[in-house]
Amino acid sequence: MRITVLTENTSKKGLPVEHGLSLYIEANGKKLLFDTGQSGLFSENAEKLGVDLSKVEFAVLSHGHYDHGGGLKKFFEINEKAPVYMSEYAFEPHYNGERYIGLDNDLDKSRMVFTNGVTKISDGFTLYSCNDREKITASDSFGLNMLKDKVLVPEDFRHEHYLLIEENGKKILISGCSHKGIVNIAEWFKPDVLIGGFHISKINSEKELKYLAEKLNSYSVCYYTCHCTGEKQYEIMRRYMDELSYTSTGDIIEF
Repeated sequence: MRITVLTENTSKKGLPVEHGLSLYIEANGKKLLFDTGQSGLFSENAEKLGVDLSKVEFAVLSHGHYDHGGGLKKFFEINEKAPVYMSEYAFEPHYNGERYIGLDNDLDKSRMVFTNGVTKISDGFTLYSCNDREKITASDSFGLNMLKDKVLVPEDFRHEHYLLIEENGKKILISGCSHKGIVNIAEWFKPDVLIGGFHISKINSEKELKYLAEKLNSYSVCYYTCHCTGEKQYEIMRRYMDELSYTSTGDIIEF
């Protein structure tokens, strides 16, 4: 398995960055795209990194926020065939406070595959919404809202799902932002590897970050974090974790 980070908030290699996430994944003989960042930047970086997005066989949108799905229009221009798997709730209106952060409703939906529950894409690739699973820890919306009966209320993140890749006896879980709680997700899946943002960049309490780190460290999981975790938060958490790495734009992860 080979994962190339096309877009993330940071870069150690001098590539341009934005607040967003996009991963190009090669696994089980397939080529796929996980998220598209907030613009066409993922495609520019893909070209610089030698990634041919026209050969992508399918794409996954982790959830319905602009910083993960803003590049979908560009992807459709580059790739004429790959379906895009996303939650049936992805196009519901989403807000940060009162600022709209959802998807562009004018996107061509003919190549979108809307999912809920458990969806097997192909051998070794399965999507899970986990909307019916019990949380062992509370998760905070951190000011992210949705519309319910025309009123803004805290998000329940039912539009978020997770991609489990199984290859060579290993379970690799890809999560965009882990809005339902990174500890909950680690508990639900207990993967060998978990890659994605932790949605904790607004947590400044070292005591709380230490608690999260020690809880995550209690699982036999190798973590690669990014995007909505926060660099300061990562630096604190890594003191209390055995296997936590930060992955940036241009990085390549291989198993």
